[in-house]
Amino acid sequence: MNAKILVTGGLGFIGSHTVVALQEIGFNVVVIDNLSNSSIEVLEGIVKITQQRPTFEQIDLREKDAVNRFFEKHKDIDGVIHFAASKAVGESVEKPLLYYENNLSTLVYLLQELKKKPNANFIFSSSCTVYGQADELPINENAPVKKAESPYGNTKQIGEEIISDTCKIESGLKAISLRYFNPIGAHPSAEIGELPIGKPQNLVPFITQTAIGMRDELSVFGNDYPTRDGTCIRDYIHVMDLAQAHVEALERLLGDKTETNFELFNLGTGNGNTVLEVINTFQEVTKVNLPYKIIGRRKGDVVAAFADTEKANKILGWKAKRDLSEALKSAWKWQQKLSMGKN
Repeated sequence: MNAKILVTGGLGFIGSHTVVALQEIGFNVVVIDNLSNSSIEVLEGIVKITQQRPTFEQIDLREKDAVNRFFEKHKDIDGVIHFAASKAVGESVEKPLLYYENNLSTLVYLLQELKKKPNANFIFSSSCTVYGQADELPINENAPVKKAESPYGNTKQIGEEIISDTCKIESGLKAISLRYFNPIGAHPSAEIGELPIGKPQNLVPFITQTAIGMRDELSVFGNDYPTRDGTCIRDYIHVMDLAQAHVEALERLLGDKTETNFELFNLGTGNGNTVLEVINTFQEVTKVNLPYKIIGRRKGDVVAAFADTEKANKILGWKAKRDLSEALKSAWKWQQKLSMGKN
């Protein structure tokens, strides 16, 4: 399997784990990252795990000429996995134009290059945010796409529409959109993991940073939701399982097994956990006491979201294998290593 695969945002959280998964089975990987929300040190973590150094190009995909030059140089790209995007919901509300430029113009520039090829394979990093508060749980791929709660969520919806519209007229382009639920955890080696720049936007980095003493206490946003303990429910998926799903999707594209040239899959565990269940599980598996307080609800939070994974299980032949305990243990191991200054 020596196909040449471009991974944009390949030094980010999900991107870096996917690069490792691809290299471990023999793909030739090229990484583009502008390092705006990642670190060059992640590259060394990838090398330590795989004993291989992917080709790395520091490029800002918002620069159309730079994207064009990249594809002129790398004419033999067999597939693209597109992670590069801004992803903080709160920041997107404050800086909508930044998000529309960064998440949509980059997608357009990549697709403009891919349509020049007789055959092109494209995987899009999407999100369960497209469903909003779904009418039914668990959420399957036929659930209606609701009006986005944030510019970030809207860029994922519009991104999928751009790809769908392009695939309708470009018969040589095959694309798969993967709608993630809540990725957590780290590589078991603790060489790579989630590396939030500044204040974390997600629950688990907040938990680990509080447990290590970087933050005084964890804030839980609301305990008056109509759930079993009053806190929001989410589907937390181990990043290693998520990375493997990208490998399965890529092999489906490269093997020309797609039923249509644009397919959608949910990626989750199929199980929902409340915020308090995540906190309690973390305390159980690490034996670390976690100070937290209940505060008011956060604007835009849906009550519950967890995946119906049957389509990915059947068609991709993929299933999440790791549970919440394993994911939290790996996240804690990664946080401890970070705090020892070894990364």
